Formats: sequence, structure tokens, C-alpha cells
Amino acid sequence: MNNDFPLVPLGEVASPVQRPETPILGKTYRQIGVRLWGEGPYEREPVDGGQTKYKTLSRVESGDIIMNKIWARNGSVGVVSKSLAGSYGSNEFPTFTPFKGKLDSRWVHWLTKTKGFWAQCDEKSRGTSGKNRIRPERFLEIEIPLPLISEQRRIVARIEELAARIEEARGLRRQTVEEAVAFVKSARHQIFETLREQVEPVPLEQLAEAQLGKMLSRKAKLGIGSTPYLRNANIQWGRVDLSSVSDMDFSPTEKQKFALTSGDILVCEGGDIGKCAIWNNEIPGCCYQKALHRVRVDSSQLISRFLLHHLFWASEQGHWIDMKTQTTIAHLTGVKLKSYGVLVPTLDEQQATVSYLDDLQARVDSLKQLQTETAAELDALLPSVLDRAFKGGL
Repeated sequence: MNNDFPLVPLGEVASPVQRPETPILGKTYRQIGVRLWGEGPYEREPVDGGQTKYKTLSRVESGDIIMNKIWARNGSVGVVSKSLAGSYGSNEFPTFTPFKGKLDSRWVHWLTKTKGFWAQCDEKSRGTSGKNRIRPERFLEIEIPLPLISEQRRIVARIEELAARIEEARGLRRQTVEEAVAFVKSARHQIFETLREQVEPVPLEQLAEAQLGKMLSRKAKLGIGSTPYLRNANIQWGRVDLSSVSDMDFSPTEKQKFALTSGDILVCEGGDIGKCAIWNNEIPGCCYQKALHRVRVDSSQLISRFLLHHLFWASEQGHWIDMKTQTTIAHLTGVKLKSYGVLVPTLDEQQATVSYLDDLQARVDSLKQLQTETAAELDALLPSVLDRAFKGGL
């Protein structure tokens, strides 16, 4: 790290610490772990003293520096928080105590979130063993910027102020998207609740053909003559995910039976029951398999996108919750789907509903895209703040 602060080996301002304890059968021990890439320590599942493979566990306390021997090179280093004090780690998690008056633990906390620190851990890990573990003595060779303790605390306070503002901005953006999504659901709810008072429901089977896919046992064969097909995993709420589409050799009869055409609605039978999307012929000749219902509307009575919003509403109202029985895994049967009551206004009214709700959804999608872009900008802010901080720029 090139900075305006003197560089000091960590071993000059921190020392190894152990608080060993022999595990006792019948005693429960809180376990500590350390996440990668500066995400810091966390509490793992507790373990009974008689079930751990380690002969000795070491208790950690608030302010301890802790690292994972194997994964320190990938940022598995951090500082123990007050909430994790009194938990235990194995000998794979060495701990170190900062010298009072020399090194502030919060200074180390933020330092362990920088790429420069991870790079030094990686360098010290190389060649130490076949598994690239970092030995505690090599870890203490890492050089850190070290201003006076008062300056460390001043800079840490500034970092935490800026970090809080960044997190607040993230929260506001998330809240804005959540409120927009909730508004679309509310608008959809109001439309269909009003329709419920005006028209009688018609069973879906009178308005559309609903057919469940068939699981073909043959293995996928990529190449000439193979046919792309969709699975449950390809269906997201309101869209078809084409990032991973499988291929298989379908017979001519199977192709005819399970082929998709533009306007078909695909509804998930299991998993996230009722999740659905409309097919717009993104891949000509595409088919579908088991766990998906294909719904093909009678266009003289029903608009596909109107039915799509109707099915969204059904899911949002928990209509499919009762699909689970005492003897089977929860799934949406063809009988249940075909008997679903659809509220059918005139085609003009359907089109007006579709235009209104699609416009709202388009605005939400634009907002989500903007949120994604600004989230990337916010993600880059904290590393920039830390880089400036440890170079004396705050």
C-alpha cells in the first residue's frame, strides 16, 4: 500500500492470543467463522463438546483480530464484534490482540475490507504449505498503515459516517423499488376485485387449453436435430429466463404436442407454485417439459396478457396455497388449474387493463434497472473511501 502513513508490520502492534478450552461433553459451544472478501466474522451453528473433532477450542473476545488460515488470501479476516464475544474457534482461526494505545480494532476492521490487505494475505500464504495456508507468524508480517491512535480514531469515525450514508442511499433505493412493486400489486388487486363484483368467473378450461408437459427420460443430445426446451427453472415472474436452455431430440409427434407458440403462458406446477410467464417465440421451435403447464388461450374470448395478470393476482392473493395435501408434495394439478375461475370482461376492457398494468410494470422495470446501475456505483464508493482513508486522504 502506498500511502502517507508509515507502514508497520502487524506484529509490532498486535500479538497472538489464545484462550484454550478442552471441549466438554454436554456443553454447547457457540462457533465463530469468518466470511470471505472482508464480510467479517459470523456465528456458525453451535456444537456440543462431545461432537467436535478438535481437542481444543479457543474463546474469542470483542476486538480480537481473527483470520482463517486457508482463506485469509480471499479476505477471510476480520475483527470480532461484541455480539460474537465468548464464541469459540478451532486452531484454523488464529486470533490476535491489538496493542492498546497503538492500534484501534476498528481501524483493522476497515483495513481488512481492502484489496491491498487481501493481496498481502495472498502473498504471505504462498509456499507455506500445499494448501496455501497462512501461518500466524507470516500473517503478523503484513504491513499496515499506522498513524497515531487519535488519527486512526478520527479517520474511522469519518469512514463510518460515509459508510452509513452509502447504506442509507442503498436502503432508500431498495425502498423505492419495493414501494413501486407494491403499487403495481395494489393496482392489480383493485382491478380484479372490482371485476369480481361485476362478472361471474368462468372456468379456465372454457377459455383456454391447459396442458402439462411430459418428462422425457432420454438424455439431452446437443447438436444437429436437437430441440431446445424450457424447464421450471426458465420461468421467472413475468419473464422467461433464456440464459440456460437445454436441448433434446424430440420425436416429430412430441414436437407437435409440446411445441410453444407466441402468446402461450407457462405456469409452474411445483416449486414456486403458480409462477408464470408469457412466451413470445424468442426461440422458434422451442418446446417445454414436465413441471410446466402450457396455457393457450382462445383469442376470441381472452387476451393472453390479461390472463397473465389474472394469474399474477391469483398468486398474490395466495390462491394456490391450498395445493399441498397430506400425502403429496405441493404442486398445481391440471385439474385445479383448469377449474380456476377467470373474470372475463369484454376484449376492449381486457386490452385497457393490459395497457394500464403493462405500463406500470414497464415503469417499475425501468426503476429496477436504474437501481441496479446506481447500486453498482454505490458498491464502488466504499472501496474508494477506504483507499483514500488509508492513504491519508480523509
